[in-house]
Amino acid sequence: MPTNKKNETLKFYKLHPNAKDPIYATEGSACFDIHACFDGQEKYLVRQDTLTRVIEKPFRNGVLQIHNMERVMIPTGLIFDIPEGYSVRLHSRSGLAWNEGLYLTNCEGIIDSDYVDPIFVMMTSIAQSPKTINNGDRICQAELVKKIYHGLTELKKPPVQKTEREGGFGSTGK
Repeated sequence: MPTNKKNETLKFYKLHPNAKDPIYATEGSACFDIHACFDGQEKYLVRQDTLTRVIEKPFRNGVLQIHNMERVMIPTGLIFDIPEGYSVRLHSRSGLAWNEGLYLTNCEGIIDSDYVDPIFVMMTSIAQSPKTINNGDRICQAELVKKIYHGLTELKKPPVQKTEREGGFGSTGK
């Protein structure tokens, strides 16, 4: 674990003794790794683009298989006790995204401090061939983030332009 000053501690509970601890891979890691944990699980949830419903698929030999454009819910075997005023942010692992075509379905998962249920990672495959996730594989990275509270106020008129910028979405570059 990094030796820099810790501001807060993220506590976690293991639903199964074989669930892996979240861990920083290196001293300089900005995020900690989260692993898949299929122990105690018989099935996993899948949504396919061709289906309007969620189906269950069985784990086979401790392996979860993801086909092209499938979305799966991968169990981690963990429950976080997130401190009040913080959230946990889940991020794709760049190696999985680049090498395997596997990324977080919602691009960034946000877990609120009042969520105290099992953690699942939503993952999608854009790979042309089926990909596998093994029990214990690192599936995403995460960080504990302090919440900055902001006020929200409705305006009676549209905001005025603050710079010389012209144009809308995509107007600052090609």
